[in-house]
Amino acid sequence: MLPEAARVRHSAFLMSRQTDCGGFCGRDVDLNGNPLFEDGSQPDLYYTSFALRGLHGIDKLSGEVAEKVGTFLKSPGAQPRSIVDLISWLSSAFLFQISTGTDLLSDAPAGWPELLAVQFERCRTADGGYAKSFAGASGSTYHSFLIACCYELIAQPIPQPELLKRFVLERQRDDGGFVEIAPMRSSGTNPTAAAVALLQIVGGMDSTVVDGIARFLEEVRGDDGGFQANTRIPFSDLLSTFTGYLTALEIGKPELLPPAKLQRFLDALEVPEGGYLAAGWDHSPDVEYSFYGLGTQALLLEMQSKL
Repeated sequence: MLPEAARVRHSAFLMSRQTDCGGFCGRDVDLNGNPLFEDGSQPDLYYTSFALRGLHGIDKLSGEVAEKVGTFLKSPGAQPRSIVDLISWLSSAFLFQISTGTDLLSDAPAGWPELLAVQFERCRTADGGYAKSFAGASGSTYHSFLIACCYELIAQPIPQPELLKRFVLERQRDDGGFVEIAPMRSSGTNPTAAAVALLQIVGGMDSTVVDGIARFLEEVRGDDGGFQANTRIPFSDLLSTFTGYLTALEIGKPELLPPAKLQRFLDALEVPEGGYLAAGWDHSPDVEYSFYGLGTQALLLEMQSKL
C-alpha cells in the first residue's frame, strides 16, 4: 500500500471533488482552462464510482464522506440512464455497503437481479455481444465487458456464454490486440484489456491468444514508460497504462513495462497536492485519472513485493 502521507494527499484531492449532495464531479474546466459549468460542478455517477474506488483502494472511504454518498445514490438525480451509469451505481452501492454496512438494495423488489438481467439481454446483439443501448445493431467490446461485470455484481450467470466468447475472439486482429467494434482493423489498448477480462470470465485464453496480446502490447509500449492507446497515438496516457499494465500482469508478462520506467512515468503525472494528470499534455487532475494513477501504482507495488 502507498505510504500514509501519499494516501492522505490523494484522498484529500478525491474528497475535494465531492459536491454538497454527496456525489462526485469531474473537471471544473476543460483542457484549455474554460469553465465547463455556469452553476458549479455537477455530481455524476461515473465520477462518483471512480472516486469511491480510489478512496476504497487507499483505505480512506469512511465517515461523513461515505454517508453523503449514500444520500446521493438514493436521490432521483442518481437514477442510471445508461449501462455505464448502471455499473457505476452498482459498484458505488457495493463499496458503500462495504464501508457502512448499509445495503441500498435491501428494499428493492423481490427478484430484482433476474429482472435486471432481462434488461441486459435486451442489449444482446446477433453477433453474441452486447450493444450500448437497446437499439444497438452490433456488439461493443467495452459494453459487453460492462454487462459481464454487472452480471457478476448481481450474482447472475451470463446467458449463453459461448456466444460471448465467440464474439470476443472475433474481435482479435492480426496485430494481436482487440477492437471495439467489428469494422475496425487496428486494435486499441483499452478494447484489448476489456477483451482479456471477458475471456477470463467466459474462457478462451489459450496460448495463441496470449502471444498475440503480448505482441500487441509491445507495439503500444511508449518510450516514456507507459502504454499508448493505440499505435497511431505517439504518447502514453494513464488510462491506457492502467489497463495495459493490468493486462500484461494478467497474461503473465510483467516485464513488458520495466518497473523503474513505469514508476518514473507515474511520478511525472502525480500532482504534488494530490491527484494525477491524464497524460503529459494535461494541466489539471481529475477523479477518473487519479483512480488510474492510484490503481497502476498499487499494481506496481504489488508486483514488486513478489520479486
